[in-house]
Amino acid sequence: MDTWRLITTFGADPGFNMGLDEALLEDEVAPPTLRFYTFEPDTLSLGYFQRFADVPAASGIDGRTPGALVRRITGGGAIHHVHELTFSFVAPLTQRIYRGSLAESYERVHAAIAAALAELGITAELRGARALESDVPATGMCFHKSSALDLVWGAKKGVGSAQRRTRGRVLHHGSIKLESSIFEGSIANVRESAKRVRASEFAPLLRAALERELELRLLSAIPEPHERARARELGLRYVDPAFVRRR
Repeated sequence: MDTWRLITTFGADPGFNMGLDEALLEDEVAPPTLRFYTFEPDTLSLGYFQRFADVPAASGIDGRTPGALVRRITGGGAIHHVHELTFSFVAPLTQRIYRGSLAESYERVHAAIAAALAELGITAELRGARALESDVPATGMCFHKSSALDLVWGAKKGVGSAQRRTRGRVLHHGSIKLESSIFEGSIANVRESAKRVRASEFAPLLRAALERELELRLLSAIPEPHERARARELGLRYVDPAFVRRR
């Protein structure tokens, strides 16, 4: 059984969330770390290779715009971070769950998430070769474009994740949809298939499933002072201040 830190930051600043993921990825002596987090305000994150003009939600839909706009260091489509639980694994590639092929690591993590969803009566599985009802062209949104390794239920995508590997380390983060939003529309989500669940309520189920399915021992922790400082420094690069809602 492998021992990992578990850091939970609910309602965190968008730049800090992205910055901490990168800070942990670049720190070669940081211990294996799992994070559960949410965003305040609601945030649209663009994939590393996306152009602003290719994501209509970034400019607003029906007069509504996201509270903040950030860019991830991983690829893939845009995600509206609201009514969800975001997770990230950051660890050396020598860790057991990331040994082998890229596809195998996705399968392990998504199988554990599926086990947590099963506690709510949701049968989630990898998409495989089928088409999904949630696939929508030309929106630039992650949940409107699926791949064989995505986790789906009800013929729609409900979990999207992405990886970045560098210098023998991996960052694997993703979004588990508890409800949908105006920018994502008809996608798989917990409320539609089971009941309304907050991130703080789903997190313990996910923790237990990850410990059981991935044979992890998760120890609750907080970021070290140098990690927080580096996250704030890196976070300045991620957020477009023009999109931060003034409250």
